[in-house]
Amino acid sequence: MTFLLMRKIYLFMKLFSIIFVLLISGNLHAQVIRTNVQWTEQTSLSPADVIYYKPASKLVWGDFKGKPVEAGITAAITMSGFGYSASMHASGQNGQLDIKVYCFFNKNKSWVKPDKKTAYILTHEQHHFDVSYIAAKIFIDKVQGASMNSSNYNTLLSRIYNECIEIMNDMQNDYDEQTNNGQHKQNQEKWNRFIDDKLAIITN
Repeated sequence: MTFLLMRKIYLFMKLFSIIFVLLISGNLHAQVIRTNVQWTEQTSLSPADVIYYKPASKLVWGDFKGKPVEAGITAAITMSGFGYSASMHASGQNGQLDIKVYCFFNKNKSWVKPDKKTAYILTHEQHHFDVSYIAAKIFIDKVQGASMNSSNYNTLLSRIYNECIEIMNDMQNDYDEQTNNGQHKQNQEKWNRFIDDKLAIITN
């Protein structure tokens, strides 16, 4: 074996050792984390503006405090959604990711025309709030099923949240389109059953 060949082998082995050390260091840096998800009402949203979702509580017309848009045939508008906050901290040798999820109804951006305050329309609007809650529960399920570490959790959380916001928006749009904003009573009944069945599953 020539000196040149031995030199190449030595350089290769040295390079391999450096790469191996870097890989080990990278894996150690990407600390395994435990995910803890909880519902919260402690958010940056003004308490005067929002109602947080509670399965046992239903909206009443007094919750719709926004100014109605008189033009057009729309009887009422529900502004609802969900969000989260996250914090990471050490827990023994591993990290813990605390995620707090909230689902809200915005009182000042939700409205109803004075002559449209019927129980039928209120049910339609309540189900818009329910859809936001269903999407929030999907978000929690996806987060709890994800493999997160200290290097990827920010990216994963953002991606999962955006996916679930899209799910929520699609469901809200389908709901209004298929019921013609509640005017198609037969389809409204189908959606009532569908949403009630979903709620019965996810709240047990």
